[in-house]
Amino acid sequence: MQITMFQAVLIALWTGVCLAGMLLGIYTNRCLVMATGVGLILGDPVTGLAMGAVGELAFMGYGVSQGGSIPPNHMGPGIVGAIMAITAGVSVETALALSIPFAVGFQFVLTATYTFATTLTGAATRALEKKNFRMFRLAANLTVWVFFIVGCLIGLAAALSASGLEAVINLIPAWLSTGLTVAGKMLPAVGFAMILNVMAKKELIPFVLLGYVLVSYLGLGTMAVAITATAVALIVFFNQNKGGVAAEDEEVVFEDGI
Repeated sequence: MQITMFQAVLIALWTGVCLAGMLLGIYTNRCLVMATGVGLILGDPVTGLAMGAVGELAFMGYGVSQGGSIPPNHMGPGIVGAIMAITAGVSVETALALSIPFAVGFQFVLTATYTFATTLTGAATRALEKKNFRMFRLAANLTVWVFFIVGCLIGLAAALSASGLEAVINLIPAWLSTGLTVAGKMLPAVGFAMILNVMAKKELIPFVLLGYVLVSYLGLGTMAVAITATAVALIVFFNQNKGGVAAEDEEVVFEDGI
């Protein structure tokens, strides 16, 4: 599939809007949002939605910053992965595995963009000291436009390089393509394992085991598991204070002045 110049411009604008929206706190920089938009632009929303869903599963764990680490950027699977899955016809698992290097590279670009944007704070402060409110508003909001432009450049480059990416993918031998597909299927599991390593306290282990039994042994689908989990959560919530003293009625004991 060839991407037209009009589609490439739309992908560039969409990437810019999604990246700039990150600064506004509207979560447009998620894999699901970006990949679905690319799918709509390229006329294959189903593949775009599937790519976004797989990307979200994988990034649930290693796409979260832990400590001082900087995770890969969602534009990897969200933009490049969706383009590869739609234009090259590869599976979403293979596209996910191939998009991870791009996700790491994009994060370096965004780190440099953040570094550049810090210089705008000084400009805004100086403008405010001089009571130049017009320049202050410009400097204060310029970061959003900088990220919009960077996103447009990344999206345009990804769209225009689609034919080259397709040619490279076609050169991959079958055995390596199969291995990438297997690796792509493992990435969501790795993401779940990483998030459980942080969140799964000993009190929550029974719920993890319950979900495993529902899926692996009873073969329930996603909606059935979600409804069952909701029912269990409601039972626990409504019965957590029965047979004991309510939290607000407990006597507060102060020790050593604390």
